[in-house]
Amino acid sequence: MLEFMNNFDDLINNFLLGMGIFGPILGCFLILIESIVPVLPLFVFITINFLVFGNIIGFIISWIFTVLGCLLSFFIFRKKIKNWFDGKIQNNLQFQKIMKMIDTIKLEQLAVIIAVPFTPAFMINIAAGLSKIPTKKFLTALLIGKIFLVLFWGFVGTSLIQSLTHPIALLKVVILMIIAYISSKIVSKKFNFD
Repeated sequence: MLEFMNNFDDLINNFLLGMGIFGPILGCFLILIESIVPVLPLFVFITINFLVFGNIIGFIISWIFTVLGCLLSFFIFRKKIKNWFDGKIQNNLQFQKIMKMIDTIKLEQLAVIIAVPFTPAFMINIAAGLSKIPTKKFLTALLIGKIFLVLFWGFVGTSLIQSLTHPIALLKVVILMIIAYISSKIVSKKFNFD
């Protein structure tokens, strides 16, 4: 499985880098799609944006498209599926209990979950879209959390497999999570989200 993942990473990397300037453009589009279809490797597209556009522009482009992709996914579930979902779980106490926990999640907790590089973004987007989390709160958590996720994949320049096998990469994740938590705690108090 690890060999397959490495080969898949190399294939996408070589394909997108071989396309010149169209590679990062396609990578940006794929970042949007990745928030809805979780089979695409987000870290590859972010790394390519950093390589082609440089650290600052690569970061900005990756951050914007990652946030837009998550918002798109969130709104699809919020506007198109939430009412149907609420009707289906109306009599399911276990689901209602889970949704109540999601509804009351604090901004800093949500931002940290979003910032974790290994958390599947599509699951967070679906859960938030089906919950009663205010759009403003979700957007704020996205804006904060995705900064650290993009920084990790762009500046650390590592893949998922390397991250799981190198303690230094995992230590960097922990440090980024702490910074994300503190940042979102400050924003939460300033704007009174919780």
